[in-house]
Amino acid sequence: MNFSTPRRALARRSCLALLGAVALGFTSGAFAQTPAPIRVTDAWIRWLPAGLPAGGYMILHNDSDHPVALEQASSPDYGQTMLHHSEMQNGTMRMLPVHSVEVPAHGQLEFKPGGYHIMLMQPRHDLHPGDRVPVSLRFSNGQQLRVSFEVRKPGASSDMREHGGMQGMPMPGQGR
Repeated sequence: MNFSTPRRALARRSCLALLGAVALGFTSGAFAQTPAPIRVTDAWIRWLPAGLPAGGYMILHNDSDHPVALEQASSPDYGQTMLHHSEMQNGTMRMLPVHSVEVPAHGQLEFKPGGYHIMLMQPRHDLHPGDRVPVSLRFSNGQQLRVSFEVRKPGASSDMREHGGMQGMPMPGQGR
């Protein structure tokens, strides 16, 4: 009886499996170290009472060599989300839906009051300042990010006053 052949076959298979696992480990490690082309900082939602629609704000950073567009936002905490841009038309500030928002190569785009924002409508439960809301973002390059947005009360930070307010709309305490 020759036992060396099955042993050699088993040893060969074990060695190949080990080499495959090592190669896979090196490959996945290389991918893990590659930074994602799009990053998000300062993600927050302005808290509004009584289930009113809220605005989501953030800074999108594009570290790639190509422009990338944000195409969609969604959240399990809201029934509907839309990308919007506020702009002055005929002396009136209007919020207009947009299909996508481009972030320039090696640049950034700030979503802020009076400009681009995520319109969050139909809250599925009560939210309060200090809560965290998950928002999923989908980009034209296929990247998807799940970002935690902090709920902030008006005036806490990044308030409209810091950005000059929205022309044609009075701020609390300004009267009109």
